[in-house]
Amino acid sequence: MEIRRDTYLEKLIVRRNNGLIKVVTGLRGSGKSYLLRTLFKNHLLDEGVPRDHIIEMAFDLPENQEYLDPKVFYPWVLGRIKDGGQYCMLLDEIQLLQEFVSVLNGLADRKNCDVYVTCSRAEFLPRDTATEFGGRGDEVHMHPLSFAEFMTVYKGHYYDGFREYLIFGGLPAVVLAQTPEEKQALLGNLLETCIRDIRIRNRLRNAGEMGTLLDILSSSAGTLTTPNRLCSTLRSAGSPKITSPTVTRHTGYLEDSFLIEEARRYDIKGKSCAGTQRKYYFTDTGLCGAAGGFRQREDSCSVESIIFNELRIRGFRVDTGCLSVTGPDKVRKPVKTQPEADFICRKASRKYYIQSAYLPGTAEKTQQAVRSLLRIRDHFKKIVITSDTPAPFYTEDGILMMSVYDFLRDSRSLDF
Repeated sequence: MEIRRDTYLEKLIVRRNNGLIKVVTGLRGSGKSYLLRTLFKNHLLDEGVPRDHIIEMAFDLPENQEYLDPKVFYPWVLGRIKDGGQYCMLLDEIQLLQEFVSVLNGLADRKNCDVYVTCSRAEFLPRDTATEFGGRGDEVHMHPLSFAEFMTVYKGHYYDGFREYLIFGGLPAVVLAQTPEEKQALLGNLLETCIRDIRIRNRLRNAGEMGTLLDILSSSAGTLTTPNRLCSTLRSAGSPKITSPTVTRHTGYLEDSFLIEEARRYDIKGKSCAGTQRKYYFTDTGLCGAAGGFRQREDSCSVESIIFNELRIRGFRVDTGCLSVTGPDKVRKPVKTQPEADFICRKASRKYYIQSAYLPGTAEKTQQAVRSLLRIRDHFKKIVITSDTPAPFYTEDGILMMSVYDFLRDSRSLDF
């Protein structure tokens, strides 16, 4: 069964022949190779590109080991350029090629070479793209399946699909697996591979600390934390010598591998990032489950992660908001509180405040989310995402209420 990734395919199509090196990055197993060497290649053929003008290389295949040497690969690829016509280079797992930056710069310098590569951040950081390629790098970041993409292959009602997506996430191979046991095994193996890559790349001596950190982050996904707090938890979990700077480096390694992303704490009134507190979200809820040994988790935490990831898929920058407010307590004494907006998301001039209130049948949680948003005095749209809103509607205070299903199934849902 083929899973269409039209959003990412279109991003490659509009970048054709732009003179830059197109670098497809993303979490292992998110579908980068299939996007480049199947979906995009088929598009090129359908567009009439001659098959001998598409030059492919998968550096991770055993039969291609000799081409990891640039002195072998570069002459090979130049030898396949027979005329002045346009050639498309589709190079998979480019980080395995020795001195790949020089090789790619050399290919991109040729007027009739259009270069596309895939790589994992564990080996090649996208923040290096622009500097390494002297301004020639053009990143296309690929996420696991969104819920809308997931539902294109799920055979059943979206209520049931959402429960499966909540537990097992959106990695294509996992989605296509037939049984829960097979899905868990795939997720466990992928997580172990990611941890091994992190350990080898960063020369970590104690791989157990990384596994413990992932376990802690999985059980506290979406909870404000700091390196010091994580350090204390790790020490109590059996790593007495670990330090806060080490924890900071380790979370950085996890982010570099696309396993987690952070949401910084943003002071809405002061309009600046506030302190060292962060929320961390797994980029795939299935891997979050694997990191925690598939223990039972609160649905509200998993849903918050799904909302965060959906916003990132849609191209928003996402922070978590705080607002210092002074008001009377129960005995009318002034007290300082800090109501939060779960998410502040921005893209160009657009800005939204979003609260997740996914607790089935609990009206109090929804009202609390509404009260927090009403304390924010600017005029950007404010949204509460619940589990049971029958259809999107606006309250008398101008807050948009919608169910998580309406939010996820329509990429334009924030503009209702």
